[in-house]
Amino acid sequence: MTGPRLAELTTLRVGGAPLRYLAPATEAELVAAASTMLEDPDPHLVLAGGSNVVASDDGFPGTVLHVVTRGIERIDSADGLVHLRVQAGEPWDGLVADAVANGWSGIEALSGIPGSVGATPVQNVGAYGVEVASVLVGVDVVAPGAASARRLPASELGLAYRSSIFKRGFEGVIVAVEFALTPSLVGSVAYDQLAAVLGTDVGHAAPIAEIREQVLALRRSKGMLLDPADHDSWGVGSFFTNPIVSESLARTLPEDAPRWPVAPSEQPDDGPVLVKLSAAWLIEHVGIRRGFALAGSRAGISSKHTLAITNRGGATAAEVMQLAVFVQSRVAADFGVLLAPEPVIV
Repeated sequence: MTGPRLAELTTLRVGGAPLRYLAPATEAELVAAASTMLEDPDPHLVLAGGSNVVASDDGFPGTVLHVVTRGIERIDSADGLVHLRVQAGEPWDGLVADAVANGWSGIEALSGIPGSVGATPVQNVGAYGVEVASVLVGVDVVAPGAASARRLPASELGLAYRSSIFKRGFEGVIVAVEFALTPSLVGSVAYDQLAAVLGTDVGHAAPIAEIREQVLALRRSKGMLLDPADHDSWGVGSFFTNPIVSESLARTLPEDAPRWPVAPSEQPDDGPVLVKLSAAWLIEHVGIRRGFALAGSRAGISSKHTLAITNRGGATAAEVMQLAVFVQSRVAADFGVLLAPEPVIV
């Protein structure tokens, strides 16, 4: 079946119809569909919540596998943690809300992130100082040539800043994810902005319900909570990742350009020391402000957050990408830094 236009299935609301569309309802059906699809030489796209995809106006010339499976199963464990095996199609924020309501800490700072559970390991979703890697046990994945899913532990997923083996060429369909959460009504605060609104310091504890409430408020203020009435939320969240560059390149930037150390585990064995820069600062300091749009375009920079490219109503994928390339070219010309898109460009 051809199925709906991708504009109807993605938060950016752009994209034409796929050649074929599948939406298996159970894990067994998803495994079977994924196994068959991965053996098909035609192109394929795995789509879940559609919150991290820029789909072509021409549609997709192959199969779109829409992951819509639901279910959360608690698994017995002797380590004192709460282990949950979650179907890939479960809405992510619904899982976070359930965890907070049950007094399980570890993902409360990831509140309000759109999309589905199965997508979170793919780019090691993170926000406010926390990454999914910190609670991820493993994923059940269907790989090409396999008729059933196999478990890949988190240690084999190559998790790094907004990256994993799935973003570096590993082909497979995630059907379920296992997390290990801490039974506690408090959690650690790991981000300056969040600590400030909570009235505490980084590294201190706060009630997980309050952390979730403040994170949702912060995301709402930036247009990062999905709202059909708010065009600033018609996007993919942050469109660009914070660039990681050599320390020597960072020294060529103005002194007030924010920079942070990169974890030792992500430093190369041979080569320059790496640091992380603020993509938002770079964009703002080439003169691209909130609300900016190219002449005649229906795509624009969010009026609340410089990192977000949004659909102002009726935008096309071509308009979105034209603006993205413009931002990249300006930052590269002024600072010698190439911004990498965070969403999947289809």
